[in-house]
Amino acid sequence: MDIPRTISTSSSLDEISASYDDVPIIDSTSVPKRLLGRKASLDLMMTEVEWKEESRVLVLYTGGTIGMVRNDRGNLAPIPRELETNIRRYPHMHDQLYASNHYGDSTNAPLVLPECREARRVVYWVYEYDPLLDSSNMTMDDWIRIAKDIRGVYEMFDGFVVLHGTDTLAYTAAALSFMLENLGKPVIITGSQIPIFETRSDGRDNFIGSVILAGSYSVPEVTVFFNNKMYRGNRTTKVSTGRLQAFDSPNMSPLATAGISIQVEYRSIFRPRTLKKFTVHDRLNRNVGLLTIFPSISTEAVRSCLQPPISGVVLQTYGAGNMPTNRTDIMQLLRDATKRGVILVNITQCLHGAVDSIYETGQALLDTGVISGHDMTPEAALTKLSYVLSKSNWDYETRKKMMNTNLRGEMTLMEYSNGDDGNTVGLDIFSAITRALQLSSEEDIETVKDMVIPTVFFTAAVNGDITRLQQVYKSGIEINLQDSSGWTALHMVVKDGMIEMVTWLLEHGASVHIRDKMGHSALTIAVHHNHHKIIKLLVQTGAHLMESPHKIGETLVAAAASDNCYCLTSYMLAGADLSYTDPCGRSPLHAACTVGSESCVKILLAAKVPTDVRDQTDLTPVMCAQINNHLNLVDLITSHEEKMDSLGR
Repeated sequence: MDIPRTISTSSSLDEISASYDDVPIIDSTSVPKRLLGRKASLDLMMTEVEWKEESRVLVLYTGGTIGMVRNDRGNLAPIPRELETNIRRYPHMHDQLYASNHYGDSTNAPLVLPECREARRVVYWVYEYDPLLDSSNMTMDDWIRIAKDIRGVYEMFDGFVVLHGTDTLAYTAAALSFMLENLGKPVIITGSQIPIFETRSDGRDNFIGSVILAGSYSVPEVTVFFNNKMYRGNRTTKVSTGRLQAFDSPNMSPLATAGISIQVEYRSIFRPRTLKKFTVHDRLNRNVGLLTIFPSISTEAVRSCLQPPISGVVLQTYGAGNMPTNRTDIMQLLRDATKRGVILVNITQCLHGAVDSIYETGQALLDTGVISGHDMTPEAALTKLSYVLSKSNWDYETRKKMMNTNLRGEMTLMEYSNGDDGNTVGLDIFSAITRALQLSSEEDIETVKDMVIPTVFFTAAVNGDITRLQQVYKSGIEINLQDSSGWTALHMVVKDGMIEMVTWLLEHGASVHIRDKMGHSALTIAVHHNHHKIIKLLVQTGAHLMESPHKIGETLVAAAASDNCYCLTSYMLAGADLSYTDPCGRSPLHAACTVGSESCVKILLAAKVPTDVRDQTDLTPVMCAQINNHLNLVDLITSHEEKMDSLGR
């Protein structure tokens, strides 16, 4: 299928990206799309405007009720290229004064939420897909497109919001939760029953709440925010066509609730516990299906659902996962399918609860090779099956194992205690304080615990006391807890170069993306202290620099001018472009050539920085070396250029 790369339009929006040609089309009914936005607005992000007091969020508008406006006939309709323009007219969604003061007075300035309780201002950009879709027309190709668009700008934003129609929103949320692997930032899916711009609207609250959560809270999951509650995306299902409480998470409490303040259940967050960076799995297997069992279901109906090319089927059975065992015809069809390599997953038809093999009828399914889906929603079970089957490097047994593994918090598995429930962690300091204060009420004890445990946690981290750290961790403390300066335990141990503690924290869900009140991430701290091994570890886990190119350029030029090779190496290991310039257009190579730092020049040439860049005085690095009589550097750079020319670079 040929995908059009350009479509003529008179819109003021620019094409950010066209359809991707490197991914084969799954569904022939899928409509090729472009992503539209204001490139000039995005370019402002790369200026000297500091991130210190801002969080940055990308909003992707796919369509749906939430963005509809009244057309010429007074009817609600999704009108292309109107969402951002209309948002700018609403002062509770856009602070025009702040945007003008910080980004200039033009329509290219990004959108800014008015000041709220959270520490940072949330600045956001709205991109929309062309064409906009009713969510009932959403396909697996659209899920892949959204995932790849997030990947393309992942390092530029603190969080992401996807505006979506409600009909298939839960499917999209579940699919993205599996496709976005090792996710370290919030991705929030939202929609509405009433459009944003109507006088009475749930869309406005859903939109603003989602943007605040995406920009201000460390919840590295794909979630759904609706009617003041944030649910895990793969635990969510649509429960009403008309009520504002259109979604629910039947088998799991909300991750966050927005009241007068926003309360986040940090203990419930499913964090990546791996030393791997964010990636997108951009393949899905369409050959999956849902089969609901009902009384007197025909053999032909079951057989047709299991026929090739079907590779996996989710069975929705009675109660706790029961099947009519007297239907030997159906049981044989299921047994034959599993022997052919078809993966069958059993979930309940009930809204609440899970499948359980305590009944004979449930055990009979397990005996045929059917896998328990525990308490997964139909949306989660189907999209997980599609994801698992698309893993070409997994064999049949591995795929079955993964279907029975809690990959993204999509199911509840029974966990058996070893006798230590984590609440009696042997924190002698806390126990001593409790006794000294003669505390007896549970409320008083919890108040003191909330005051003492964080101190014990931070102290254990900086002292390298892993045993005590593990004890406190088991008590349910938020591993990304921040002190008054915004530092987490990860910031602290990175500063002190404690690589063993850094590793432990990362393996237990510490986020590399959290910034302190000065805008510094753990990676920034590692770079400032030249802890090269820790820099490599943080980058391996997905950390990236969050400073503006202008600020990095100034730092690099200053480092080269002072012969600070360690600083240049630190920034190089952190992924910085060593050709960034200062406000005068001077590159680090200019500075190194001016002062005669051969070691810095060698580092910069090894990083393949351009050697012909001219500063504002029209000087190249070689000219700087010649003027200052550093002829050895002239020879070094000339030799490097000749080598690059011979290699055709």
